[in-house]
Amino acid sequence: MNVTLSLRFADIHDISTIGFLAQQIWPYTYKNILSADQLNYMMDLFYSPSSLKKQMKEEKHTFVLIEDSEGSLGFASFSKISASGIYKLHKIYVLPALQGKGIGKAMIDFIIEHIKPIGGTALQLNVNRHNKARSFYERLGFSVIHEEDIDIGNNFFMNDYVMEKKIQ
Repeated sequence: MNVTLSLRFADIHDISTIGFLAQQIWPYTYKNILSADQLNYMMDLFYSPSSLKKQMKEEKHTFVLIEDSEGSLGFASFSKISASGIYKLHKIYVLPALQGKGIGKAMIDFIIEHIKPIGGTALQLNVNRHNKARSFYERLGFSVIHEEDIDIGNNFFMNDYVMEKKIQ
């Protein structure tokens, strides 16, 4: 990995890159948390080209790609969810071999730098209650504000913590 990282907003032309990254990251991240059936269901639900297009165009999720000279290393997405300036980090994923190298932190810092001047007061996210990423978010200043179980269809649920970081 080249130490020069660049972050940019993604668009509809980046859907295949985001989907490719998800195929490399999701099975690794969730193999010990979700059943194979639920993992496959969620991959299609959240990362099919039509779903990503809907997230970008209809749901107004802003996607970010982080890259080095060799290619894309990870992605994130976020959107405003409240008039009081609360934004939600919908997704943040980094290639497994590169986790722990500051790439996820760089994406969160980039997002906060973007939302703060436009009235962002907090960044919230959901994390599976069994995902080790919780400690990563806590190191970055997020704290658990509540738990929720989200019915995503097909008799599957997301069992999450909702975490929040206040933006000063």
